[in-house]
Amino acid sequence: MKFRPIIKEKIWGGKKLSSLLNKPTDSDQAGESWEISAVDGDVTIVENGALEGKPLTELIETYQGELVGETIYKRYGNKFPLLFKFIDANQNLSLQLHPHDDLALKRHNSFGKTEMWYIMQADEGAGIYVGFKEGTTKQDYLDYLEKGKLQDIMNFEEVKTGDVYFIKTGLVHAIGEGVVLAEIQQSSDITYRVFDWNRKDADGNERELHTEFALDAIDFEFKDYHVFPKEQTNVFQTLVSNDYFKTQKLNLKGKLAADYSSTDSFVVLMCVEGELEVNDKNSSTDLKKGETLLLPADTEEIELNGDAAQLLEVTIA
Repeated sequence: MKFRPIIKEKIWGGKKLSSLLNKPTDSDQAGESWEISAVDGDVTIVENGALEGKPLTELIETYQGELVGETIYKRYGNKFPLLFKFIDANQNLSLQLHPHDDLALKRHNSFGKTEMWYIMQADEGAGIYVGFKEGTTKQDYLDYLEKGKLQDIMNFEEVKTGDVYFIKTGLVHAIGEGVVLAEIQQSSDITYRVFDWNRKDADGNERELHTEFALDAIDFEFKDYHVFPKEQTNVFQTLVSNDYFKTQKLNLKGKLAADYSSTDSFVVLMCVEGELEVNDKNSSTDLKKGETLLLPADTEEIELNGDAAQLLEVTIA
């Protein structure tokens, strides 16, 4: 199943979701394309096949473990646990962080927000802000926050296509201007914004900051955010694996069979380069760069067929 993307305009968004990924928008501030979502108020709708027009939440209620996996349904019930996005940062996003599960549940009745990024395109010199410079203390953070110079104690890393980052809860981060990426995350829209570059909207207002909420949620120590995959062909290579999701990358050349008969999880395929066919015993679906596909948990085997296509495959262990 493919779903109709939900396009989110953002103060920092641009035009690349349309120009690079062929998303249905003519906005010059399109920041996010929500590909598969069951977030309240932003539930994606099936756009192909026999279930066209059905919202994801209705599918889970109807098909339960057949759709998401028996173990996953027992754990999450009718809540879909993940959210899939493409993001275009025409300007820097705010410096921000996300709370862990316990804090998010207590404060917002929500999941936490563990996520990962796969860089799809980056302008020359573009990068991300991720984590603090070595030795930064809580007091340093407060001092630089008060001076409006928080970026001075942040790590800035230039990025290129194919780079992978794991964004743990509590890690202060921001996507820098000129970066387009795929994001895989827990199904949560809880963000603590701590610095927004003194930016104002069209009405002259600055966006809300969440300074107090952020203070006891920040992780000053986490460093293992950059993932270094080896490039292989026709091999599913694990990029990130944790309690919430497992993401593998596939560089596809020609035909490859994928056996999911023993996988008790839905499978999501995000095409990050090229195009391919996804075939099972009953159907064939084209998947192009910037498109996302959901395979139900009762899928047994598929055949992938494409020349120089690149995929992210996401399951829950």
